[in-house]
Amino acid sequence: MSTTGATADPLAALGALPGVADSVESVRKAVDRVYGHRIMRRRSNEITSEAALRGARGSAALSGADWALEEVRRRTDFGGDAEARVMGAALRLTAEAGQLLTIWRQSPLRVLARLHLVAAAGKEDWVGRPRREGEAVDEPLIELPLPSAAEVSGRLDGLAELIVAGSSAPALVTAAVVHGELLALRPFASHNGLVARAAQRIVLVGSGLDPKAVCPAEVGHAEQGREAYAAALAGYVSGTPEGMAAWIAHCGRAVELGARESTAVCEALQRGAA
Repeated sequence: MSTTGATADPLAALGALPGVADSVESVRKAVDRVYGHRIMRRRSNEITSEAALRGARGSAALSGADWALEEVRRRTDFGGDAEARVMGAALRLTAEAGQLLTIWRQSPLRVLARLHLVAAAGKEDWVGRPRREGEAVDEPLIELPLPSAAEVSGRLDGLAELIVAGSSAPALVTAAVVHGELLALRPFASHNGLVARAAQRIVLVGSGLDPKAVCPAEVGHAEQGREAYAAALAGYVSGTPEGMAAWIAHCGRAVELGARESTAVCEALQRGAA
């Protein structure tokens, strides 16, 4: 997302795109339904924990590790094959995201570096820093053209400036832009999808839209499917008003589906079935 020649608050301008206000309102209603559930008043910590698990499972599914929820619950070793490592990275990121909320608004690049460090869990020199020119990127499920390292650096700086400056845009818009920009750039040598979705979670929680982290957008992204995810991301990368609005709407629908998932958990707890 280029900010060259943009208004003082380019994110707010995105909020004015056709259909975006409707997406924002629909998300707000879905979130309010979860927070208004009687179970949330007594057992919100359980809902948060369950949402974290389901969110990690959804994010991993979009990165190639599409495991059943019960398998995620059952497993204790995530250091084996490639899929297990992806699942382990998703779980670690979900746990780590909640620890980074206060740092995000002051130093988003520091947070992104930490997220990659947690996801990659290695000691190689490329872990925790943006890729350099000529370095390969392991992100097989995203087939868009890869920006140069120089473009990545400039756009990451621009994104950080937007976050630090703040915006009057709805949280959904900011979260969608952070998510889309990180996927478009793929700034790290690996785990970019997982990091992008963790960053989206940080924005949604830290903004106050979902302060208890009970509306896992990762669940909704996975439910809509990889093809829809890739198509919506292509709209974001196109930079057209229609494409940007479609990506924001896609992200909004993901939050709604995540909220619906947690509402179902609330209902199950109320019935004594979970």
